[in-house]
Amino acid sequence: MFKFIHAADIHLDSPLRGLSRYEGAPVDSIRGATREALTGLVQAAIEERVAFVVIAGDLFDGDWNDYNTGLFFAGQMSMLRENDIRVFYLEGNHDAASRITKTLKMPDNVHRFSHASPETITLQDIGVALHGQGFSRPDIRENLAVDYPQAKEGFYNIGVLHTGATGREGHELYAPCKIQDLTSKGYDYWALGHIHKREILFDRPLILYPGNIQGRHIRETGPKGCIVTTVGDDASTVIEEVSLDVVRWARVEIDATGLDTGEEVMLEVRSAIEKEVTNADGRLLAVRVIITGACGAHEDLNAEYGRWVNQIRVEATDIGGSEVWIEKVVFKTNLQVDLNKLTHSDGPVGDLLRFISQIETDPIQLTEVAETLSILKSKLPIELRHGEDSIDLESPERLREIIADAKQVLLPYLMAKSFNL
Repeated sequence: MFKFIHAADIHLDSPLRGLSRYEGAPVDSIRGATREALTGLVQAAIEERVAFVVIAGDLFDGDWNDYNTGLFFAGQMSMLRENDIRVFYLEGNHDAASRITKTLKMPDNVHRFSHASPETITLQDIGVALHGQGFSRPDIRENLAVDYPQAKEGFYNIGVLHTGATGREGHELYAPCKIQDLTSKGYDYWALGHIHKREILFDRPLILYPGNIQGRHIRETGPKGCIVTTVGDDASTVIEEVSLDVVRWARVEIDATGLDTGEEVMLEVRSAIEKEVTNADGRLLAVRVIITGACGAHEDLNAEYGRWVNQIRVEATDIGGSEVWIEKVVFKTNLQVDLNKLTHSDGPVGDLLRFISQIETDPIQLTEVAETLSILKSKLPIELRHGEDSIDLESPERLREIIADAKQVLLPYLMAKSFNL
């Protein structure tokens, strides 16, 4: 019997650009999180007494800013060597051979798979054969798996591959392959990398992504870590998920349907954050709060946006102190009104809604709106011009969202004016 760790997508010292623009962001803690997670991986390997560690690509996040990144990794690998633990890794799209210009000699327990062709490493003492090929360049679009050799008879065979498989949302389709391409090799286990969410693609043989070891932004929520795999004398395989993340990202979505006041919404927000704090098990928690639904509280929330955002930050601090950071608050509530009925009503409100509906369905008018907004966009803060929160004026869907949001902001004011008239 032996154990090994399967990890991927460490993205050591990922720069996490743009963090400083977020109010109250624990910048130092988040930027150091990948190092702490790697330290946790090393400790888990030692405590579990694994025979070796497999890292299936994207160990680094592009070229190093300086040699400290390589020095830190080498230091951690030396700790594994002191405990007779070997390490096998290959490059992915982020740390392809052509991207890493700085090099350091690694401890002799670390082996990097060839990026020229599939390479097989045999561990005679425990009867393991590892097969892998790294990326020679970032944009590998060929199916690398087809050239991997057949299983080595009499060994427990592990395939190591950085791949988008058949495609996953939010990830480029690098080194694409089908499940059949992998199962046809006769291996016992496929250690994949590239997709940042844990996923088992196939049971027998086991083909899986461990996910990344540390979430880096709000699109990478939930527990992150590695897989500890135990192989029995009969080649039976048992896997265990081990969480390594030191910063946990979470999306808290509140359905405010039927709630009449901002205070009622705050009670729901507090309850949801408390639940996430419990699940985070003492980790620093970065939370995005999204409030949706048709509710009486809509006008209250939108009229005093700043007040309620800060109230949510107060609630979070009261619950978890400095260990909870509200990354962003998004209000996507609607008025408790029948928009269809209003649109077909007589009077200025109905006229305006019909005009807005016409814009939403007319490509020419949408283009004119985009041209007008592009002038305003150039004057916005950089975070609204670039990155995840940027306003994409080339997307008709995004333009319709902007118009719908504007409609919900304007309606209370227009309806009040209309009533007073």
